[in-house]
Amino acid sequence: MNNVEKVLKRKLNEDSEIAYPDFDEMWNRMEQVGYTAPTLTDASDSFTPHQHRNWRKIAIAASLSALLVAVPVYAAIHYNWGNLLHGRSGIETALAQDLGQPLEQSVTKDGIKLTLHTAIVDENRTVILYSLEVGKRADNEFWNVKGVSLKNAAGKSSEGEYSFQQWDEKNQRYNGYFESDWTPQQETENVRLTVDHIELTSVQELDLPLDITSPQKQTFRLDRNGLQDMKVQVFEQGKDKLMLSSAITFDSSIPKEWDNPQIIAYKDGKPVNPQSGGTFGTPGENGEYTAQQYFTKGDIPEGQTTFKLQYAQTEKSIHEPLNFDLQLSKKKMESGTIKSVLNTPLENGNPNFMLEQMIVTPTQIRVTIRSEKKFAMLPYQKYFLSVNGTTLEGNRWSSPDQDHDLNTIRFERPAHLAITRDTPITFTGKYKVTTHSDDKTPQHLTDISEQKQTITTQIGGYPVKWTYYKQGADLFVETESEDTHFGGINQTHMGLGKERMIGKPITANFAGDGNNKAVDAYKNFKGKEASIYMFYYTTDEPEAETSVPLQPLTSNSQASK
Repeated sequence: MNNVEKVLKRKLNEDSEIAYPDFDEMWNRMEQVGYTAPTLTDASDSFTPHQHRNWRKIAIAASLSALLVAVPVYAAIHYNWGNLLHGRSGIETALAQDLGQPLEQSVTKDGIKLTLHTAIVDENRTVILYSLEVGKRADNEFWNVKGVSLKNAAGKSSEGEYSFQQWDEKNQRYNGYFESDWTPQQETENVRLTVDHIELTSVQELDLPLDITSPQKQTFRLDRNGLQDMKVQVFEQGKDKLMLSSAITFDSSIPKEWDNPQIIAYKDGKPVNPQSGGTFGTPGENGEYTAQQYFTKGDIPEGQTTFKLQYAQTEKSIHEPLNFDLQLSKKKMESGTIKSVLNTPLENGNPNFMLEQMIVTPTQIRVTIRSEKKFAMLPYQKYFLSVNGTTLEGNRWSSPDQDHDLNTIRFERPAHLAITRDTPITFTGKYKVTTHSDDKTPQHLTDISEQKQTITTQIGGYPVKWTYYKQGADLFVETESEDTHFGGINQTHMGLGKERMIGKPITANFAGDGNNKAVDAYKNFKGKEASIYMFYYTTDEPEAETSVPLQPLTSNSQASK
């Protein structure tokens, strides 16, 4: 699998997925209190194909004919999907129990055949399995179905949609699935699935003579496919970690024909795996495509490493929306569905976060947590369910139309895990992160020049080192602490009120990631002194946890710490 494909497939199954940040939650929270930093979005496009045709009622005159018609449907439901569903154990469980709804609808356009095989519909989500047959393709090419959505008869579109697909070498086709938060309001509901377009993309590379020993901003002329130039700056992140901060400008007069650009490091001709935590697609001040990537220093030694810009270039696009009218049902799932009202605090005696509801279906368990304030960050970063002795790890899920004070934790349901209303279930949150916004003490920076200078201050009882310096016309302010219980400063600003100047974050740090170093830049700074304020900082308690019995739930149920 090439690296661009890996980027396009970030929204992998959540049991094993890389922890990519919840940009919407973070920036919505900041905007809510008046912060004006650029909005971040995860620019990785979902890797998705689907299409549907209406079922035709066919009268079967003979039992043999009925058998022949039934065979492909059975085969589709029981098709070996390989590791496509790795991390989607609940979907595998539903398929094994014949809880899928057969579709077997195909459409062919310009020689590309898209087949919908099976729908899995319950009270928590809708998943549709599909295959995409494209014929011959080059090793550096891949097809993608773009803009898939569900809409009910009232015209309301579904939210929280994404998809994932992978190449099936044996059968020479793509296998994939589309997943949505949409579920029927009744037992059965008519919906329209729309595919916006199908796209062929190829992987392209450009040489980058990057000097990783230089702290200066380096500019590379690209002049290809509308990509104009790329600026890269290298920042040290501790003793053995480097961050590559990049920004690409493009010719707006040329239609966008590229996607997911990133820097690839090669050592001895083989790509180097970057560290986790990279972000892609942050909009720059002038519309640049920006990214942050992290590498271990020892993996990219000077003189032995070459760098390339890798991106996906659009080669062909079938621009014709395809609409499919479907009738989806959750009837098969109802007998295995349990809904429970919880209304119990996440932490004993703390009403700021309340466990509100649990929905158990044959594929998944969802627990919702409502906060007293909108955009409030959940205090715990890791979530687990103990189900009659079996431990499940959950992932936070956020959809665009979800209430800003509501958080959803999803747990895939493995096979052979029986659950009734009497099954003991306990919810546990681990790794507590606390936000502190009451420290408004400014840090005074003096004798500002191109020479790096440091001061150490106490914040919340933790030693925090401030490093500041100018590069060109810009002032850079770095903050970090040797105490790992200090989570980091989210963002800084100069001055107060309407005249304040907000620092532009160069790094993208997220709660519980173990990295407390942050870098802010102040463009076109003039002067020799500055007073820097924090918006807020966080503290980490990796050992802290809270446990709440969810089922059987009694009036005595409460959180324990």
